[in-house]
Amino acid sequence: MRSRKSSAPERPTQLGLEWAGEGLLCGVDEAGRGPLAGPVVAAAVILDDQSPIKGLNDSKVLSEKKREQLFDEIRAKALCFCIAEATVEEIDRINILQATMLAMRRAVEGLRLKPGRVQVDGNRLPVLRIPAEAIVRGDALVPAISAASILAKVHRDRFCLQMHEQHPQYGFDSHKGYGTREHLEALRVHGATAWHRQSFAPVRSLDLSDMSLAVGAAALD
Repeated sequence: MRSRKSSAPERPTQLGLEWAGEGLLCGVDEAGRGPLAGPVVAAAVILDDQSPIKGLNDSKVLSEKKREQLFDEIRAKALCFCIAEATVEEIDRINILQATMLAMRRAVEGLRLKPGRVQVDGNRLPVLRIPAEAIVRGDALVPAISAASILAKVHRDRFCLQMHEQHPQYGFDSHKGYGTREHLEALRVHGATAWHRQSFAPVRSLDLSDMSLAVGAAALD
């Protein structure tokens, strides 16, 4: 693990869980907390030290082509991985933060192998029965977290392409659900779809009495 400067903020760790320095390291990251539509996605990855992957980095600084390439390589070379979601309904029911933690927990618990330690990007941790720590900017510092960020990002982007096929008038293929001017205008004109997060202010503030609620969105794989 890379050393951290002494001025860096203390990393939160789960109380009562100590790590003996043995076992597999799992990296966890999410994609889709900010958008107005679609699920939030989390990925957990345990990399294989014997099969290094070049070019791992925070998914946000990589090109789409590079992310797609690394997505396939991570899936082929990692010891194991799991991609999990929290649905739009869960986001609206328990809020986006708790839904993100839920997706992360599902990803870790869905791993074929049990890690000895979990490192999560950011400053919050899901409730786990495994020693864990949160690392700010971990997606740029820890290869396993970088790999998780790429899996989560590509998986969610592909989901947005499926939403676009069902509702092309919203432009999900370009803005990926974020509140761009194009997306907000489509919401004003067409109303919300079943994939929009009703608890998010730009969607919640719509006057649905004056516009139709787009329904009939089929379940996506």
